[in-house]
Amino acid sequence: MADPKIVNEWLNKSDEDFHFADVNLKEGGNFYAQICFHFQQAAEKYLKAFIVAYDLEFEKIHNLVSLLKICSKKESSLSSIFDECDFLSDFYIDTRYPVHWPTEYTKEKALKAKETVLKIAETVKGLLREFK
Repeated sequence: MADPKIVNEWLNKSDEDFHFADVNLKEGGNFYAQICFHFQQAAEKYLKAFIVAYDLEFEKIHNLVSLLKICSKKESSLSSIFDECDFLSDFYIDTRYPVHWPTEYTKEKALKAKETVLKIAETVKGLLREFK
């Protein structure tokens, strides 16, 4: 079992990404791609906190579905957040690099990203209560 301090460092970094995106969303700017990126990053770090907590295979990847599969080896109930991970996964590439396929980042998409991250955070944090 991992050192609770390290697990909480991951959770704190996750929360920072979440709050950064949330503040920017509330300020009303049009930086929806960047906001979605930070929501994706928060979700990624919540999953990596779980991986670290249970000494699972840590891969330097950003695909949330792949990370969820690693987490699910320890806790099958995490399959309940598959749709959320699938929704956010593309935000890592699409928001950071020029892509040659249609993308559209709107306030509605950013709000949906926020809701999906909240579900991921609630689920993962609930499973990591013993590390607090």
